[in-house]
Amino acid sequence: MIMSKRKYFGTDGIRGKVGENPITPDFVLKLGWAAGKVLARHGSRKIIIGKDTRISGYMLESSLEAGLAAAGLSAAFTGPMPTPAIAYLTRTYRAEAGIVISASHNPYYDNGIKFFSIDGTKLPDDVEEAIEAEMEKPLTCVESAELGRASRIVDAAGRYIEYCKGTFPSDQSLSGLKIVLDCANGATYHIAPNVLTELGAEVIAIGCEPNGLNINEGCGATDVTLLQKRLATEKADIGLAFDGDGDRVIMVDHRGNRIDGDQILYIIVCDALRQGQLHGGVVGTLMSNMGLELALQQLDIPFIRAKVGDRYVLEKLQEQGWRLGAENSGHIILLDKTTTGDGIIAGLQVLSAMIRNNMSLYDLCCEIKLMPQVLINVRFSGSHNPLATEDVLNVVNQVEKELAGRGRVLLRKSGTEPLIRIMVEGENEKQVTSMVNRIAEVVKQVK
Repeated sequence: MIMSKRKYFGTDGIRGKVGENPITPDFVLKLGWAAGKVLARHGSRKIIIGKDTRISGYMLESSLEAGLAAAGLSAAFTGPMPTPAIAYLTRTYRAEAGIVISASHNPYYDNGIKFFSIDGTKLPDDVEEAIEAEMEKPLTCVESAELGRASRIVDAAGRYIEYCKGTFPSDQSLSGLKIVLDCANGATYHIAPNVLTELGAEVIAIGCEPNGLNINEGCGATDVTLLQKRLATEKADIGLAFDGDGDRVIMVDHRGNRIDGDQILYIIVCDALRQGQLHGGVVGTLMSNMGLELALQQLDIPFIRAKVGDRYVLEKLQEQGWRLGAENSGHIILLDKTTTGDGIIAGLQVLSAMIRNNMSLYDLCCEIKLMPQVLINVRFSGSHNPLATEDVLNVVNQVEKELAGRGRVLLRKSGTEPLIRIMVEGENEKQVTSMVNRIAEVVKQVK
């Protein structure tokens, strides 16, 4: 296993529990300063800062702004905005970087810091490492005349709404579609309903009353139970659920079935193929369902797996010169439309496919048969690596022998939380559930 040289940055920025290192005001102030010192070398003096709806966002954006100002960089605030919106605004404003204060799908008491480059992509590893190196130095302050200033982008929401609408075919309308949206009490609450309403849909919005504490709480992409119930009550055509920062989308069809990132990717790929607009292959991750791989194989579409994390999907797409990739958690990357995972834009492409083919979401998913895949998260503490112990390796080998090539086992450390993620995939759901529980019990016993 290749260990990252980075001390603070994980697969999706820096994340943790608010009030505990590294998500503390003093650390984030120093981070803002260090990032400013590194990014200022590239010439620009403007950084765009957005956040989701967590109560801690107010505190952390103030700390970031102070650190950036001390390094001589100015901060332009957007207020609550989806993560992909900050990527878009960073590009259009030609800012040196964009910063998002969010812990994505995590509970309100967590928060994090993500960075985007001037191109709207995640910062390269070497830039993150340079920021970490700067963190080890004493904090200094530029001369008063060189201090950064703070401003607010008052039309940020309107700009992004128009951008999202621009990715939807101009000859189509959502008129006649009844759509339930679950915005997870997060950053899409004032964006997604407007986008779909302005495109003609009848929208029922839930999870749109953020109070700083209810983000992702029993709602959104990580828990579609509320969406499924509301969809049935309203007799709606489709439901879309976003996570707290809007870079993921999970859907629900009119029969109440949960539609994940693998299925969403498949729908978008097939629609592109029908239109003669599919160029190259598709990138998934180690967690992508074998059903997706087999369905694409039937269509002679190349498929490769990246490490878990949307940044790694993007890297593979760029290496191959391809456009479409996703994680089954709902990060959908459409490089012909945007530069990062975008829940709203991915959702619009599925809605477009429904209209173009005059098919329901349920019908569009019929050709992909997902294998039973069971995932368990086991929390661990300390610096030990449970994945390297003999007991864990032995039980994994036993399960792989029992699967006999008709399934997969995957164990990995989360890049954002102190969790071991255990996944078993196979043809029989009961067998798969039993296997994943066996492995989890052994991992829990590791001290």
